[in-house]
Amino acid sequence: MTNNKILGLIGLATRARKIAFGADSVELEIKKKKVKLIIIAEDSSERTKNKFRKLSEEYNIPIIEKETIETLSKAIGKDNKAIIGIEDINFSKEIIKINNGGEIIG
Repeated sequence: MTNNKILGLIGLATRARKIAFGADSVELEIKKKKVKLIIIAEDSSERTKNKFRKLSEEYNIPIIEKETIETLSKAIGKDNKAIIGIEDINFSKEIIKINNGGEIIG
């Protein structure tokens, strides 16, 4: 159930145009200090995971490794996207809260 709530919030953030997706785009937005949360697919390559873990530490951005590439891609209506950057602080706080076992507002 928790995963569905997170995927729902990712979908809402997508419709609100508050995300970046794909490695290059997310990396660029991280460097512009727009990304508030990084979500990376569990089945993405180790090289990709390590790259974004380092960026996460360097820019002090929370990172969540969750779901598969297919599931994350479906949540944003795209194909083959392993990395999503959430650019809205409220969406990112809510996703982190749910991921840590908290409940969704409402």
